[in-house]
Formats: sequence, C-alpha cells, structure tokens
Amino acid sequence: MTLLLCRYLNSSVAMSFNINLVDRPNKKDNLLILATTNHLNPVFPYLNENERAYLEQAATSDIQYVFFPKKTNSLLVHFIDTSDDAHYQKELVRVAGNVITNAFTHYKIQEISLVNTVKKIEIAEYVEGIVLGGYQFTKYFSDSNGNHKVPHQINIAAQDLSAKELNGLQAVLEATYKARDLVNEPQSYLTATKLGEEIETLGNTYGFSVKVLDKPQIEALNMGGLLAVNRGSFGPPRFCIMEWKPENAKNEKPIVLVGKGVVFDTGGVNLKPTPNSLATMKCDMAGAATVIGAMVAASKANLPIHLIALVPATDNRIGNDAYLPGDVITMYDGTTVEVLNTDAEGRLILADALHYAKQYQPELVLDFATLTGAAVRSLGQHAICYMGTAGATVKEQLEESGQKVFERLVEFPLWREYGKQLKSNIADLKNVGGPMAGMITAGKFLEHFTNYPWLHFDIAGPAYLQAPDAYRSKSGTGVGVRLVFDFLKNY
Repeated sequence: MTLLLCRYLNSSVAMSFNINLVDRPNKKDNLLILATTNHLNPVFPYLNENERAYLEQAATSDIQYVFFPKKTNSLLVHFIDTSDDAHYQKELVRVAGNVITNAFTHYKIQEISLVNTVKKIEIAEYVEGIVLGGYQFTKYFSDSNGNHKVPHQINIAAQDLSAKELNGLQAVLEATYKARDLVNEPQSYLTATKLGEEIETLGNTYGFSVKVLDKPQIEALNMGGLLAVNRGSFGPPRFCIMEWKPENAKNEKPIVLVGKGVVFDTGGVNLKPTPNSLATMKCDMAGAATVIGAMVAASKANLPIHLIALVPATDNRIGNDAYLPGDVITMYDGTTVEVLNTDAEGRLILADALHYAKQYQPELVLDFATLTGAAVRSLGQHAICYMGTAGATVKEQLEESGQKVFERLVEFPLWREYGKQLKSNIADLKNVGGPMAGMITAGKFLEHFTNYPWLHFDIAGPAYLQAPDAYRSKSGTGVGVRLVFDFLKNY
C-alpha cells in the first residue's frame, strides 16, 4: 500500500514523499535500522562479522548513526535515545528523525526501508521528524530543483504502522506543510484577497466547504474591528468561513476554530518599535494558518467531527485613512472600543470573528493568534500561552495533546482584576490594558465577545523562528496544527 504525501498549490518542495507500507523490509533494500546502543543483537543479522565489531565499537562512542555502504544496498544504523518520560520519548524520536534527514542528503539515498528494533518507540514519530525536518520553502529560488533533505520513498513494515495510522500521519504532515507555506509567503503574494483564494482552493482539494465574504458583505455585517484595521490598507479585507461536516460527526454542535489573519502588520500609526521586527511581520497570520491547516488535516483524515473555521483577514498599514490612537470604533456586537494602540489590532479582528461564532451555538471555540509580545517574553519559543472559559476536561485533553505532540501549553489566569485594566473613560472598553500582563489583558478583551466555552492560544513565541529548532523549521513552523489534530482525533 502506497500513500503519497503530495504538495498542493504553490508547493515549496518540488518533490513528493512516498510512504509505502510493506509486509516486511527486504534485505536487498537500503535499510535504516533503529536501535539502542545497549541492545544491538537485532541488528547483527544484517551485518557481517567485521561490521558487527565496528558497530559494537561505535556504540560506545558519542555518535548518532553508523553508515555501512554495500555493493547492492546500503545500511544505516541509527542509535535512538530513550527516556522513562513517555512524552519526552516521543520528542526524542522526532528529533532523531530530523537528524537522519541530513544523512539522506549526504549519502544520496532516494529510497529507504525502516526496521525498528526499539520496542519503546513508535515509528510514526520517527517519520514525522524526517518529513517535518525535511521541509524547505523553495518557491522563490530561481533554481528550485536542487538537493532536498528527504528520500523519495520510505518503506515501513505494516506491523509497525497501520493503514489508518498512516492516513492520519499523512494528513497532519500535509497540513503542517501547508500552514508553513502560508506563513512563509510574503505579503506581496499573500494579500487578504489571495488568502481567501488559497482557502477556496484548499476547500476544493480536500472537500470542506468555503465561503469568503468580501468588503461590502463585511460592511453589511458592521464588523467594525475588521473594517477599522483595514482602513489603512491598499487592499480590501476578507472574512473566510470554512466548514467540515461529515455525516458521521460525533458532535451535535460544532467546534469552531478562529485564526488571526493579519497578512502583514506594520503596527499601523503605532509603528513596530522593536528593532528588526517588521522583517518578520508576514507571520502575523500564523493563527489563520493554524486553523486552515487543522481543516486540511481533519478533512483529509475524514475525522468524524463537525468543524467550522473562521479567518478575518487584512493587513495593518499606515495609510491616508488609517485608524488612529484615540479613535472609538463600534464592534460587530455593538461594543464601543477606544483605540489606544493601533498595534493591538489582532484582538479587534478576532473579536468580530468570536461574535460571529455565536450564531453556531458552538460546543467549543478555540482561537489562535500571534497576539502579544508579552507571551513571547513570558514563555519564549518553547510553549504556547493559553487561557479561557472551557471546562477542566477540555483543558486536560488539550494539555495532554500538547505534551504528546510537544506543542506544550501553559495556562494563564483570566481573573476579573485583569479586566479592570481595560476600562475606558469614553467607551465600553479600550484595546490595551497597560504594560503588565499584556497576554492576559488581551485574553480578557477577547473574552468579552464570547458566551460559549472558549480557549485562546497566543502562539506568538513558537509560530516563527529565527533559526531551526530540530524538525521545527526556520521561519514558519506550522505550530498548532498537530496540537489541534491530535485533540480532535481523540475528542
């Protein structure tokens, strides 16, 4: 059985990954054997006497893998670290998979068969590390047909991975790639209009429905937050609605995902003050990329979950009609907001989307946004800041998913005292709460526009990296897609 991990739209990699399920690996194939340094016996049948002696010596050294070139095929033995922490073990395996991508490139291996001799590990996590570690965004290179880090084909024994597991793995890897592609696209290509078109194409490809509202339709709804942020833009906003509703959906009421879609954020009149920060602001739609990726994964894997995703999309620029500090705007739900900082724009467009979600009477709403620098300063790039009103069971399930996929969550409080910082002298609310606990006051602002179980995820830290972190690529990481997919498939 062969499943093709293919690329759609403007692919960043000019090749595909064939993940092939076989009855058992053939000794005539190029073999990649996973082993531990203290348990080499399962590897010995594949080696001659001299190779066994060399492997035993190598196992006592601080090396990660050994390569044995052969006349008809080659053999890699990869030493896998183990841990008593089950979640950390999964991450060690993903990181190991990422390491081996360089070996594929170095030794020009195009097809490999996996042999797993380590009982404590799952082959899916290893393949996940290989494929995510092999991601490259090459669309804008004049010659994009150079070497890539991944083999054309990975053969896996059916006893190590079922067809259903492989389908889910393929779905989440494709979706994470697509999320990364979207974040890495420059705003010169990915305008709000183009983002809507990309979503429509993805809906047609994967089978979820899409409706994209244009500016007159947004004006008819009086979405004051989205329209205010868009006032300085040269292009119109979009409000994108996606729906996946299989006949066998488990949930009577939908789960709604909301993603911040600021395709470029200058900060508006409150121009970004942090040095070099403007160079990365194409990533301010990473929340949108997360929920789009989640829709791709859910529909491709045919998850029995009724799912809706909402993406308000615009850029935030300085223009002739740009909104200004001191302006008072009327939101979609009628709330008046005093704007004190035009760089606190994400919460304005999210608030309109959160109010829009009320019409679905949702079972649960999850929003994702690169919302605050405060979240980055608090947790750095290794965790997601989250908060909200959903019950303890949902939070526990999400935190468990976060540990499993190593997109870990740290909950922050939404105490009413933080809401006092949002009181305005001239309007119902102001859009910033002051210099302290900015990630929490942003969450309190969003909470005002909800009346359902809801959680807010501030992904500003891990969404965009200045350097690769193992299989998390430099620039867009696609964070949140794997988290949401794992949560949904176990919901």
